[in-house]
Amino acid sequence: MAREGEVDEENVPVLPSTTTDDNRKVRRRPDLFLSLCRFFRLITAFAAILCIVANVLSAIRSFKNQSDVFDGIFRCYGVVIAGLVILAETEWSFIIKFSKVLEYWVGRGMLQIFVAVMTRAFPNYNRERQELVVLQNVACYMLLACGLLYVVLGILCIGILKRHRQKKEITREQAAKDLEETEQRREELERVLMAAE
Repeated sequence: MAREGEVDEENVPVLPSTTTDDNRKVRRRPDLFLSLCRFFRLITAFAAILCIVANVLSAIRSFKNQSDVFDGIFRCYGVVIAGLVILAETEWSFIIKFSKVLEYWVGRGMLQIFVAVMTRAFPNYNRERQELVVLQNVACYMLLACGLLYVVLGILCIGILKRHRQKKEITREQAAKDLEETEQRREELERVLMAAE
């Protein structure tokens, strides 16, 4: 029998753990809007890669034939700037800090339009390399379409909405991770308490 203010350890019920493996791993569906944005970034990066390939092949051809050295140099700049487009699509924090204009969709779209125009400039309409012209056209118009879409969506403030939803998703993931760590700590403390009894 316990005195007043003391707890009778024999009569204290041990509460079963209310969490199970099913409750701890909460399944939530991914944000459709963010998934669509990731897919669009992938398409844009693919178009930029096509622009790089087209510009590299054109530069090699220009330097090899010594037909137009300035065209080759222009193509090399196109490769470098298209690489910057790919880096911007990865959204690495270093790149965004390096060039704040690439954080905004209008700036990104204008850069993509610039690369598309550089890829399309100085077209080679010889009959001998028709496949190179087709590659340039496909790469140019794909990246041009992505750039125009980025500009229009940027004007409509969709980029701001995307950043807001990304922050919300990161906060939600961090809260779920913290909850899981807290539950693990609770289970450890319950085991220690059970072992002490």
